[in-house]
Amino acid sequence: MALRSSVVTAPSDVVVVGAGIIGCAVAFELAERGATVTIVDDRAPGMGATQASAGMLAPYLEAPEGGELLELTIRSLDLFDGFVGRATSASGAAVEYRRTGTLEVAAPGDALRKLSAAAQCLARRGVPAELVDADGVRGEEPHLTGDVAGGLVVHPHGFVAAGALTHALAAAAQRLGAQIADHGRARRILPAAHEIVVETDRGSVTGRWAVLAAGSWAGQIAIEGIGTRVPVRPVRGQLLQLAWSGPPLRRVVWSERCYLVPWQDGTVLVGATVEEAGFDERTTIAGVRDLIDAACDLVPHAWTAALVSARAGLRPGTADELPIVGPSSVVPNLMYATGHYRNGVLLSPLTAQLVAEAILENRVDPILTSTRPGRFGAL
Repeated sequence: MALRSSVVTAPSDVVVVGAGIIGCAVAFELAERGATVTIVDDRAPGMGATQASAGMLAPYLEAPEGGELLELTIRSLDLFDGFVGRATSASGAAVEYRRTGTLEVAAPGDALRKLSAAAQCLARRGVPAELVDADGVRGEEPHLTGDVAGGLVVHPHGFVAAGALTHALAAAAQRLGAQIADHGRARRILPAAHEIVVETDRGSVTGRWAVLAAGSWAGQIAIEGIGTRVPVRPVRGQLLQLAWSGPPLRRVVWSERCYLVPWQDGTVLVGATVEEAGFDERTTIAGVRDLIDAACDLVPHAWTAALVSARAGLRPGTADELPIVGPSSVVPNLMYATGHYRNGVLLSPLTAQLVAEAILENRVDPILTSTRPGRFGAL
């Protein structure tokens, strides 16, 4: 289904600022529950940080130390089967989604001891996982280098095609009546009587609520009545797509230097750098070289692959590495949904659910205590 932009004249129930995975997930959830929705962005859906995401669904890798981030990501992973099913059913689009697990590998030394401790924590939680030794890890993935001491297989993990899912969410939202505004980048949000106005480069869009889901650019949007900009910063992540040859990898492989995600079309995604580069969205020779070296050191067969593409995206980081999700304490009817850093895809179904419940049912889930905007001041 082709995505259409519209010239919006009548106010919507909700204006969603941002058309990445979070903005499109929120728009779909709201539209599915009967709200009228307008999406505002100067890019097509999924063309920001989302297009450089490998779509990893791996909470026990992303938050191995536990804490609030782990609880958020586990809860969101539990929603994914239904979330993808609803999006594909409503849009008619196919989305690659696989829960074939992850294999985290360790070199000799402390890394293996850390995996052993992680395996014990997973066992206490009842998570299906297996700790394997050097021989076992190569049985799990024959392509691995010989310099691996062991590994940890976490069976509930997987991945989703982030761009395809975002496209499906946007298309599904449109089928349910949502509009993608034919406007430029949002510059300012301001309350007006019983409405809230989003001013863009090419005009204004009005709604009863606004959801700020602009990722790394959330802090670039002025909000009337709030002196502090939203405290998110761009963190560049570069990603490679390789055309694989020969027998495929069996599942996602993760090491301290990189991860590899095997797709059904025979390509492999290799990610990802973590760079404080401001709003520079370029891929770089250094980034590409580092990823190639890391991938080939881990899986020597990668030397035979062809380089299909290199991409870069700006992930929205926060000081405590938790997202900013919840209502503003200053501006009525303004909701934040940003700062997801490396976990935007993984947290998209939970974020969408929490935002929709808060706006449409006036129900603020207790889990939002950890993501409340007010932890960073008067937001």
